[in-house]
Amino acid sequence: MKPLYQARDRIEAQLLKDFFAGYHIRVLVQGEYLSGAAGELPVIQFPQLWVLEERDYARARELIALFFERDADGEPWQCPKCGERMEPQFQVCWNCGFRRE
Repeated sequence: MKPLYQARDRIEAQLLKDFFAGYHIRVLVQGEYLSGAAGELPVIQFPQLWVLEERDYARARELIALFFERDADGEPWQCPKCGERMEPQFQVCWNCGFRRE
């Protein structure tokens, strides 16, 4: 198990975890509920993603860059399988399940 990424919040951590699952990379989210105790803890810890298999680490780093690059470009895309128009933050077509590469 190896630390991979520190997320802004629980939502970002879960989005990344789901994104990695689509590529068959298992990750663990640690500290996702600590932000709720922020008033009682001396330091606010943000959720961290840990890759479970060290052999997946390099690919997971590449996928993080891909995840944030696609989110930043703001360009909608059209599913080549069914033609549905998708917002840029979605990596899988809701209509037919096609995975955007």
